[in-house]
Amino acid sequence: MDVQEKIKKLRKEIELYSYCYYVEDNPKIEDYEYDALFRELQKLESEHPELITPDSPTQRVGGISEKFEPVAHKNRLYSLDNANNDEELSKWYERVLKDTTGLEGQLNLFSPKIPLACEYKIDGLAVSLTYVNGVFTQGLTRGDGVIGEDITNNLKTIKAIPLKLFEPVNVEVRGEVYMPVSSFEKLNAKQLEAGQKTFANPRNAAAGTVRQLDPKITASRDLSIFVYGGIFDKNQAPKTHSETMAKLAKLGFRTNKVTVVEGIEEAINFCKKTDEVRHTLNYATDGVVIKVDEISKQLELGFTSRVPKWAIAFKFPPEEVWTELESLEFSVGRTGIITPVANLKPVLLAGSTVSRASLYNFDEIQRLNVQVGDRALVKKAAEIIPKVIRVEKTKNSKPFEMPKTCPCCSTPLVEVEGEVALYCPNKSGCSAQIKGRIEYFVSKNAMDIDGLGESIISQLVERKLVYSYADLYKLKYEQLLKLDLIAEKSAQNLLDAINASKNTKLPKFINALGIRLVGKESADILSQNFENIEALKNASIEDLNAIDGIGEKMAQSIYDYFHNEENLKTLNEVLSLGLKLENTYRREEDLKLKGLSFVLTGTLEEFSRDKAQEILKSLGAKTPNSVSKNTDYVIAGANAGSKLTKAQNLGIKIINENEFKELINYKEDL
Repeated sequence: MDVQEKIKKLRKEIELYSYCYYVEDNPKIEDYEYDALFRELQKLESEHPELITPDSPTQRVGGISEKFEPVAHKNRLYSLDNANNDEELSKWYERVLKDTTGLEGQLNLFSPKIPLACEYKIDGLAVSLTYVNGVFTQGLTRGDGVIGEDITNNLKTIKAIPLKLFEPVNVEVRGEVYMPVSSFEKLNAKQLEAGQKTFANPRNAAAGTVRQLDPKITASRDLSIFVYGGIFDKNQAPKTHSETMAKLAKLGFRTNKVTVVEGIEEAINFCKKTDEVRHTLNYATDGVVIKVDEISKQLELGFTSRVPKWAIAFKFPPEEVWTELESLEFSVGRTGIITPVANLKPVLLAGSTVSRASLYNFDEIQRLNVQVGDRALVKKAAEIIPKVIRVEKTKNSKPFEMPKTCPCCSTPLVEVEGEVALYCPNKSGCSAQIKGRIEYFVSKNAMDIDGLGESIISQLVERKLVYSYADLYKLKYEQLLKLDLIAEKSAQNLLDAINASKNTKLPKFINALGIRLVGKESADILSQNFENIEALKNASIEDLNAIDGIGEKMAQSIYDYFHNEENLKTLNEVLSLGLKLENTYRREEDLKLKGLSFVLTGTLEEFSRDKAQEILKSLGAKTPNSVSKNTDYVIAGANAGSKLTKAQNLGIKIINENEFKELINYKEDL
């Protein structure tokens, strides 16, 4: 047997054993035997690199990415409507019956029974996988459903994702990447052992892992996938969802069981049975997805602007558990406000172990009458953040002592006027506040400095290299090299990112300042009303109060911020270091699209959706997400969806990308 044949044989064996182990959960050989085969393949490929192919098992871990490239989905990924009870499920089914049979009215014994496919709703990260002639070529995150991020190299490290299918078909597969509960617990144990921050739940762990720039980190953590749909070429497409899933399983994908039931009553029973067993599973599931099984009926029902009409997600109610409130501790945020946190006796809640829960503020403590030693009823808000919602007194309950000094810098705390709240006034000397302000300053909706994460910011502050956001622009290459886990290339990348942020938009900079009560939307409003930062800095209370969307409290907060000597010193310093703030909003007389409403659909060649909306807003237009009778224009790009159909039905003017460019004087203004 020649080398090429030997390599092909090894690949086939390894692929088969991987499928048995990671997809079927039915290992056929011992780990050491698998490792021996893998090492033999690696050796042969290293000796004959010309024989390496992209679908070889050895190619699962690639090199480090600089960033994830945005890529348009070939077929849009939609969200799902949610139902929280039996009544909402029944109403959805009534709408399905009406749209497919023409029958109206409440369900009864004589209502038609449409076959429905039921499957567990996996609480993970949605991805899209593209296969050409059976070979995995690209993997994208869901993103906004229209544009995703290319994470192909990371997805290749997940052994439950086949690099090569059992048949040479073209298919786009949708799936949910998740971290098994057992793996999540092991990962958090390792994080604690290393003194690193733990993950809140398996979903967060999976999402954080799959978006690591270094695929080797992704490979080191145990991720898996369940696929839940596939789009085949028309001549190969099955006639039902359940047949689609069976076909995907035969091709080598890991699929969850699909149960086909007749009518909504059987679907409701399936949801109840799932709720009883879901915590015995080794993965997090937060509900059941119910789909009309017949593909032709799915096509007949179609989509709204946001969701398919033929599917719905039944969400389990947030789980609530009682546990003991062992102690209270206090943290300080970027504004100096002190936040109380409850330390709990560890308890399993909605699939993960919880030992801490937010109490939000001292008002909440008073409202609940919280004492140390209470029995506390805890639930997960939005299935993520543990929250104490009720307490019961025990023989061990005792009042806690309100903090008198800052938990970070020991400065005496001050009461917030008119509120049951405390804050640390040591703005310039409290490292927790400094870290919080800088983390906010560099965040995506602010200066968007990629690579400046919590760990690096913490080191910069603790080593007294940074005291304010202005100091970021004074950092030297040699200083960054001395930080933990920073190599030469990453130090240069970080410096480049900091320098690149010097050219930014005025709204992003205003948001980055972290003015109390001012967020992204308020920053947009301020930029529309003040030409530059100097004009905003010199605005009076009366000027600010006169702006629609800026209330009295926010106006006072903005005025106070720009009349604080320390704030002004930092602001002037950062501006002197070369920041250029572009205000894309025009003066009143230049708002040639003022009052007009534009909706975008599909993918434009020269503009991202955010960029197109930014341009429209700068000219005074509104950019709602959905089409209505009040819409003036719909801008239609490639793969335009149901918004285009609705616009055509309503007789709304539809323009293409070239007409959009003419409308905004693209060459002249941009």
